[in-house]
Amino acid sequence: MHSRQHDDEVQLYAFDMIELDGEDLRKLPLSMRKTNLERMLARRVDGIHLAPFETGEIGPELFRHACLMGLEGIVSKRVDRPYRAGPSKDWVKVKNREHPAMYRVRDARSRRP
Repeated sequence: MHSRQHDDEVQLYAFDMIELDGEDLRKLPLSMRKTNLERMLARRVDGIHLAPFETGEIGPELFRHACLMGLEGIVSKRVDRPYRAGPSKDWVKVKNREHPAMYRVRDARSRRP
């Protein structure tokens, strides 16, 4: 049984919504899915937040700030595209090469036979 002693320390950041009340939202463009998510989270419970997102040609500057903040990286997605699972030409993940997660990947690769 969970003691719920640390509930106030847990934060959930939602960044996309692919289903709502049994309705499949994957065919909608990201901009509409984000709007639906924002509406739903307007009446959210404590601890659940809308992940911040930016639009426009700000990728390099945003990535630089993400690295300065010690974040793992950023994901850029086209707002006019539907959801597709797995790698896609419509989104790109850019990783901070100085983040500890990168060292774990490098270490795991160096241990492979």
